[in-house]
Amino acid sequence: MRRTRRSSPHLRIVPLLGLLAALLLPLGVTLAPRAAAAPAADPVRIMPLGDSITGSPGCWRAVLWNRLVNGGYTGIDFVGTLPPQGCGQAHDGDNEGHGGELVTTVADQNLLPGRLAATRPDIVVMHFGTNDVWSGIAPDRILAAYTKLVTQMRASDPDMRILVAQLIPMNPSSCAACARRVVDLNARIPDWARATGTQRSPVTVVDQWTGFSTATDTYDGVHPNASGDDKIAARWYPALAAALDAGVPQDPGDPGDPEEPAACTTRFRAVSSWQGGYQGEVTVTNTSASAASGWTATVVPANGARLTQLWNGTLTTAADGTATVTNAAWNGALAPGASATFGFVASAPATAGAPAATVTCTARTPTG
Repeated sequence: MRRTRRSSPHLRIVPLLGLLAALLLPLGVTLAPRAAAAPAADPVRIMPLGDSITGSPGCWRAVLWNRLVNGGYTGIDFVGTLPPQGCGQAHDGDNEGHGGELVTTVADQNLLPGRLAATRPDIVVMHFGTNDVWSGIAPDRILAAYTKLVTQMRASDPDMRILVAQLIPMNPSSCAACARRVVDLNARIPDWARATGTQRSPVTVVDQWTGFSTATDTYDGVHPNASGDDKIAARWYPALAAALDAGVPQDPGDPGDPEEPAACTTRFRAVSSWQGGYQGEVTVTNTSASAASGWTATVVPANGARLTQLWNGTLTTAADGTATVTNAAWNGALAPGASATFGFVASAPATAGAPAATVTCTARTPTG
C-alpha cells in the first residue's frame, strides 16, 4: 500500500522568492534559501467493518480510538461510509458497521468494493458474522464469504492488513442454538486465517470470545454494553497497535524506511482475579517482516505467583516459578503482524496484590 505524498507549499513560493531576491540584490541584501520541508505522510486509514456490533452504535470504536490516541497513535483515520452515532466521547466515528447485515449477503451481492473505493483503507478491523450465525448459516459459507471479502480488500490494496475477530459470544433468548454456533465458527477461524494470510497481506486473528460474558458484557445477550465495549477495545488494541507499529509500506525508493523491528512482542493481561489466584492472558505478536514458524514466551509472575494451568500452549515451570510457554501445534506459524494468545491460571499468596508478570518472547523462523 502506498502513501500519497502531499505537494509542498514551498514549491509554489519559489518564483516569489526569486523575484524578491532580484529586487533586493541592488541593495546588498540576499535571501538565504529556505530548507525544503519534509512531505507530510497521510494518516493510516482504518476501516471498522461488520454489523450492528460494530456500528449501531459500536461504542467500542470510541474506546479503541481514544486508547490509540492516548497511546501515541495520532496519525490514524477511522474510515467508512457510515457516520458516527454518538457514544458520549469524542472520537473519529466513521465506520462500516451496517446493522442487521450478513457477511454472506455482503459477499454475494458484492457490496464491499464500492465501500472500499469510497474510503481506501490501509487496515480493516472486521467483526462480522453474528447475523449469519443467528440465521443458521453454516461455517463453511461464512468462511467462504470471509475469503471473498479478503480478495476484494486485496484488489483495493494488495498490501491490505486485515484483523479478523473470533466473534464475541451470543445467547439471545430467541436463539437457543446461537451460543454453540458461535463456538463452532470461532473454532474454524484460525485455520482459515493461516490459509488465507500472506506475507504481503497478513490476516491476524483477534480472540474476542475468551473472557467475554453475555450476562455481564451485553444488554441483550448479543450487543455489548459499556463493559463489553471496554473488553472488545482491549482485545483489538494490541493487534492494531502491532499493525501500526509495522508501518504502512512506502513507495519503492522512498528514503528513510524504518529498520525491521524485533521478531516478536508480548502483552500480558489479567482477565480476572480472586483470593489466592487469577486468570491471565498473554498475546504474542510477530513484529518482523518475515513469517515465524513458532514462538516461545517466558512468564515471570510477580509476588510469588505460579502458573498452574495453561491452554493454547505447552508449559514448563522452573523451580523459581519462571514459566516457559511454547506454541501449540496449531498456533505457532505467525505471518508478519499476526498474533497468538495463550491463557493461564495462576495461584498466588493471599497478600500478593494485583496480578502482574514480566513476559518476554522469542520467535523462530522457518528453516530449509
